[in-house]
Amino acid sequence: MLRNVHIWGFPLIHRRYRGFRSRGELVGTKHILFCVADHFEPRWNDPTAEQELERVQRWVEHYPKIASAHRDSNGRSPKHTWFYAAEQYNSVCLEKLSKLCSLGFGEIELHLHHFDDTPQGLIEKLERAKQQFSFHGALITHSDPPRYAFGFIHGDWALNNSRGGLCCGVNNELGILQDAGCYADFTLPSAPDESQTRTVNTIYYASDIPGRSKSHDRGKEVEVDGSESGNLMLIQGPLTLNWRQRKWGVLPRIENGCVQHSNPGTPDRIDLWIKQHIHVKGRPEWVFVKVHCHGAQEQDKDVLLGNEAHAMYCYLEEKYNDGKHYLLHYVTARELYNIVKAAEKGYAGNPFEFKDYLIPPYKSSDRYHVGER
Repeated sequence: MLRNVHIWGFPLIHRRYRGFRSRGELVGTKHILFCVADHFEPRWNDPTAEQELERVQRWVEHYPKIASAHRDSNGRSPKHTWFYAAEQYNSVCLEKLSKLCSLGFGEIELHLHHFDDTPQGLIEKLERAKQQFSFHGALITHSDPPRYAFGFIHGDWALNNSRGGLCCGVNNELGILQDAGCYADFTLPSAPDESQTRTVNTIYYASDIPGRSKSHDRGKEVEVDGSESGNLMLIQGPLTLNWRQRKWGVLPRIENGCVQHSNPGTPDRIDLWIKQHIHVKGRPEWVFVKVHCHGAQEQDKDVLLGNEAHAMYCYLEEKYNDGKHYLLHYVTARELYNIVKAAEKGYAGNPFEFKDYLIPPYKSSDRYHVGER
């Protein structure tokens, strides 16, 4: 069916209806938790070794200038999360990103493409990635004792074999990720791809179902005073229809939170992201906004590291950080998860206080800007 709308269209309408019914519970100051999850693939489109290095160096040189020009309600600059493709591991490139993280500009997490794989093959790939990344202080916590932990994005959107065997092959992927130290998955939304779940605009737990692919199609919503359920938490980004940007001037475009050269983070899109009101059930004043990008692709460099990036952050700070109706918080994927867990435990108030609630910072983030701890 066109754009696979039969998968996610009705759930989107149903969730919006629920939102209209419950909007009365959202009173007082809203805390906007903004996270950028980058599907970072420096070998995208088969570059030369020099081009691969240039793609990473571009972030090292330009992102600090972008981020340093902006501040949230806590005085923090934007925090980028590089979900680095494990199968594209390059020690020089990862070390450069790690040094950028040590300056307080973000964190490194795990991205993986694998094809026609087996459970054992996936286990081996994850273990190898943890060892390689931890050499650079990534995926290993700055704690006593240190422990492996990571957020995950599946390559080609195919989490838990959700594309019918293409680009994965492992039906029990959620449990394998959990056992390897994964704290949450950040792959979704993936619409219009067939891997999109029926669950939309939600933070929820999902379980492997023996013999079944895409078992995360549905799950248990995370809620205040609730408990963990199943194998893994999934933290979704916004999914809706954008009626202001119409194809052929008639059909609404799909809004899936992807920031790219053909679709920068414009004010109308930002408003839509926040309007989806993704939150922990029972804590509506903490609004989670996870958008994604492909930061190593050449055509997206200006929208992520140029004037359009400045414009996106300026609008967030002007409209959603007035100190009365909204307070803006720039967070990494790890910090976003920690705040979700704090909400689940029943904590309220300023979510920034819980950014290190369960999983401490990684070793690559040992050196923070003064006042950011």
